[in-house]
Amino acid sequence: MRVISRRAIRTFAERYPDALEPLLHWANATETVDWGTPGDVRRTFNSADFVGDLTVFDVGGNKYRVVAFVHYRRRIVYIKFALTYREYDKGAWKR
Repeated sequence: MRVISRRAIRTFAERYPDALEPLLHWANATETVDWGTPGDVRRTFNSADFVGDLTVFDVGGNKYRVVAFVHYRRRIVYIKFALTYREYDKGAWKR
């Protein structure tokens, strides 16, 4: 899979420097797989949740969330949001 955009990771890490390493680990792990279905995502990240057409990944020991759109046919993961657990829980990203 190809991860777009790592800029979201860098921008988020400017506010939360401790998040950089786990987010990059998630991105690197994601780029080594080839997902064709949501089941494939779950086999790689068993805590992934599916909310509408978005996939939510728990990152960094459940401290952070990556909300992404996975385009299976094109093999691309588009990062929509990188959030702390609290930011995610507030739900503003859903709007």
